[in-house]
Amino acid sequence: MTRDFVGYGAEPPHPRWPGGARIAVNFVINFEEGSELSHPAGDGISETGLIESASTDAGNRRDLAAESMFEYGARVGWWRLHRIFTRFGVPVTLFACARALEANPPAAAAIAATDWDICGHGYRWIKHYELGEAEERDQIARAVALIRETTGKPTLGWYCRYAPSENTRRLIAENGGFLYDSDAYNDELPYWARVAEKPHLVIPYSLATNDVKFGRGVFGPGEDFFAYLRDSFDLLYEEGAEHPRMMSIGLHMRICGHPGRAKALIRFIEHLRAHDRVWICRREDIARHWMAQFPPG
Repeated sequence: MTRDFVGYGAEPPHPRWPGGARIAVNFVINFEEGSELSHPAGDGISETGLIESASTDAGNRRDLAAESMFEYGARVGWWRLHRIFTRFGVPVTLFACARALEANPPAAAAIAATDWDICGHGYRWIKHYELGEAEERDQIARAVALIRETTGKPTLGWYCRYAPSENTRRLIAENGGFLYDSDAYNDELPYWARVAEKPHLVIPYSLATNDVKFGRGVFGPGEDFFAYLRDSFDLLYEEGAEHPRMMSIGLHMRICGHPGRAKALIRFIEHLRAHDRVWICRREDIARHWMAQFPPG
């Protein structure tokens, strides 16, 4: 994998978003709960990533508190986020772990009933950069099959937990069923990469406009989240008069599904709706738009 420190440079392409939008906004719900490492799943460890108390540490013993916080995301947080986006008629992209959907049939059925799209987030919520090539290829294939089985939907994109391996993008391209991957944080517009001498679309993601900052102690009250999203959007909207961009907003059911944070999300959606040149869309929509407007080559 080569590195590119130049990108589009000072004059990025005008994306020609639908309706003359100054900004394309994509909301992402990370559906992970039920796919994390746990003692009941036979992993011999309790996952503690992005929970309310990062200090919980049961060592090799089963951490019932951590398990319970993950369960909250699936039992309560998911349905609160589902109600909010349904109420406002806002489309969503699911970064979905296949085993999490399998563990929650009612949620999988609710997803199947929407027009929301799915970006694969793993067969399980694991670190792909620790996998060998053959195992990673198998994990990707199993994820695609199980997501189709539980929701009836295709897996149109791919995004690993934290970081991909050096093989991930090539394996995604080899699979042939994906429109894009989002294992990049290096731009505010999609771009074409070359994988095995063929074009491959990358739609960058963001951990800046993302509720992970609650789990890492950066954000305190929901007001922090709202203010950061609002200011990010406002500058992009202002710049969008000449250089329209893309904004990805990442949400986790066990984080932003709590009331105080969900209220901040509602305030931000209302802020978006007060502007008329905004394209709120799915990641699939961005991919298909870019392919049509900027075909490779």
